[in-house]
Amino acid sequence: MDDDASGRQQLHVPSFVAKLDELTPAQRLIALWIFGGASLAFVIWASVHFELNLATTAAALLIVIVLLSLLDSFVSSAFFSLIAVLSLNYFFVQPLHTLDVSDVQDVAALAAFLVCSLTVTGLVRRLRDSAEVQREQAQLLELTADAIIVRGMDGTISYWNRGAEQLYGWSRAEAAGKVTHDLLQTRFPVPLAQINTLLLDTGRWEGELVHRTRDGTEVPVASRWTLQENARGRPVGILENNTDITERKRADELLHRSQAAFLAEAQRLSHTGSFGWNVVTGRIHWSDETFRIFGYEPAAAPSIDLLIQRAHPDDAALVRETVYNAADGERGFDFEFRLLLPDGAVRHVHAVAHSMRNGSPDLHYVGAVSDITAAKEALAERARAQEMLDRVQTDLAHAARVSVLGELTASIAHEVNQPLTAIASSAAAGVRWLRRPVPNIEEVRELAESIVSDAQRAGEIIARIRSMAARKAPEHTPLVLDEVIGEVLLFLRNEARSRAVTVLQHPAPDAPQVIGDRTQLQQVIVNLAINAMQAMAQAGSPERRVVIRTVATDGIGVRCIVEDSGPGIPPEHMDRLFESFFTTKASGMGMGLPICRSIIEAHGGRIRVDEAGAQGGASFSFTLPAANGPG
Repeated sequence: MDDDASGRQQLHVPSFVAKLDELTPAQRLIALWIFGGASLAFVIWASVHFELNLATTAAALLIVIVLLSLLDSFVSSAFFSLIAVLSLNYFFVQPLHTLDVSDVQDVAALAAFLVCSLTVTGLVRRLRDSAEVQREQAQLLELTADAIIVRGMDGTISYWNRGAEQLYGWSRAEAAGKVTHDLLQTRFPVPLAQINTLLLDTGRWEGELVHRTRDGTEVPVASRWTLQENARGRPVGILENNTDITERKRADELLHRSQAAFLAEAQRLSHTGSFGWNVVTGRIHWSDETFRIFGYEPAAAPSIDLLIQRAHPDDAALVRETVYNAADGERGFDFEFRLLLPDGAVRHVHAVAHSMRNGSPDLHYVGAVSDITAAKEALAERARAQEMLDRVQTDLAHAARVSVLGELTASIAHEVNQPLTAIASSAAAGVRWLRRPVPNIEEVRELAESIVSDAQRAGEIIARIRSMAARKAPEHTPLVLDEVIGEVLLFLRNEARSRAVTVLQHPAPDAPQVIGDRTQLQQVIVNLAINAMQAMAQAGSPERRVVIRTVATDGIGVRCIVEDSGPGIPPEHMDRLFESFFTTKASGMGMGLPICRSIIEAHGGRIRVDEAGAQGGASFSFTLPAANGPG
């Protein structure tokens, strides 16, 4: 019902009904009952005055009751119906002016009137309520901004709300009776027959449609269809709700473009492209960055052949095998290969992809390809830098060892001189004994064996010195740390004696082996022991003692502790001992302890210094992982 019709109806409403709406519910009920009673009384008076019969009066009363039922509830209608029956009985049924009924036909007539009155007023009330609901629903449909269309099963429009007028441009009078999809030139996402089948099966359908307005503009709408059925369940119409999604589509398109631009920029910055491959159709999609990585123009049609052509000759077989294996089954891939570009440049790439179906029988692959050339070059440069650093550290460690040997020149000379002096003395004695008239061959043989023994000892000393002085790459082999310490103590024996230092070793028989370079570990122990001897000599300690002991660290490594009985380390120097070029010696370079730390850390260990050891002086210790341990 349109607004004009509603206005015309309101003009015909009696003024007293309008006034009833201004009263409270109680006042309205009282006023209605007074008005209803007066109306019934007037009909009874008129019927008596004009001597109307029972049937005519009953018909007149029924009309009044029906009219009254339009104004209030069923209870009021039932009350008025009862008053009417009593009035008919009192004024029109023999005997008159009494409520007694002597004739059975009169009883039946009164009962029929009561039933008819209640039935009719009940139906009228239901129709009024239904009309009220429809009126409210129609008002709601007029308030919504969506286009609401009610059409028959043949598509003929029977209702066209204000939202439809504003969206499409046709008035409801112009749209009424037209076929919806002919008027709007609807463009469907799927065939209309398929939509109607789903609508009849489920009672609902939702999707996006494109309509054409009166001025020819195409409007995308989100359309929701609801099937309308009658009381017997037969479809009689379709309620169509259309929402204009032009702005949403425009925003989605803008968002999609922004996302595409952001994705392209992100791929460019990260040197990572994307690709898609339909194995069945052979169709391949490359992003702009993928074209750049492979060295092709975006206008080129991507294909497997283009990829294999661009692969480095040494990697072409790998690429071909990987691609063909992926085509034979749902096997993703993750591998690295090289590209040979037309200008001769070599590019390293990493490709990864996984298979997917997306509800389609065709096998698809979605993946990414990354240009890792810079990373590969950085790794190579890092390897070269590490190699150079290792070489410098080796040279520095060698220089430090040579420097230590220089400091031990007197001790080394004395150490070598001892077996040489013994050899010379034994040889001179042997010559004298051989000049005797009767030489004692047995004594000469013993002297010769002594010479051989002293020569071997001299050779061992020289071998240890050459090992310390040699420049060679580290060789990590299983070692018993206590054996390494013992070799160092033999080397430092004369140095300790010359400085009046007692050196003690406390080995740990249960300590596991370690993996390390013998010469480098010897250098660490020599450096720590020499530092201890020099510190005690410089301080003039009366009792000079160095204790080197090893302990197993819960089976996961070996700890070596070097302690002395000297003055210890000043607290202000504790945090700087391992700094390069920091030294407390007048002639020191300050590189001994930093080199020790780099050697121990290269072996996977740690080195530290404590404020005071068990001997009262400095205490240095380092820990190395066991050969069979987690380190």
